Amino acid sequence: MITLSILKALFPSTPTATLEPYVDVLNDKLPAYDIDSRKRVASFLAQVGHESGGFTARVENLNYSAAGLRKVFPRYFPSDALANAYARKPERIANRVYANRMSNGDEASGDGWRYRGKSLIQVTGKANHEAFAKWIGMTLTHAIAYLLTLEGAVMGAVWFWVTNDLNSYADADRITDLSEAVNGGTNGLAERKAIWREALALI
Repeated sequence: MITLSILKALFPSTPTATLEPYVDVLNDKLPAYDIDSRKRVASFLAQVGHESGGFTARVENLNYSAAGLRKVFPRYFPSDALANAYARKPERIANRVYANRMSNGDEASGDGWRYRGKSLIQVTGKANHEAFAKWIGMTLTHAIAYLLTLEGAVMGAVWFWVTNDLNSYADADRITDLSEAVNGGTNGLAERKAIWREALALI
């Protein structure tokens, strides 16, 4: 159902060499989890495509400038001095912003970095990593490494899709609701809808 030409049409700025390995994995994994109709596949591609920057990212980019930290994480970086101390230090940033939530330990534990967002729809936090590991039938250590692979990146997104019953949103064309379920808001909604409409026409 999914071809390289479809992925290239949907994500023209992504190199062909980046997209090509995803074709077989998507065609193998999506039908196995009932992401198998035109609407479901189009919705899945629109959401994961937007979330991953057109299939170019499998792990959360936390390489923020001081200004970026102040804008994106004002709660955790309430002063310029603090933001400057963490700027361009992704591991330290992750450990601070994800500390003491999602079953993560404190900043010193390193859990923020260890359980930073992974896969095409980011699996973030120790609790979600543990849930994914149980679902996929792996140890937590193996699941962390698996999520960083191409197949694992797809499966992380499939896990999120299945556990949140997103097929029901796709079937009803509830793209705004689906986007909110994936993103926690409506960030990038116009692009998500545009990719979805094009995918429906191509599949």
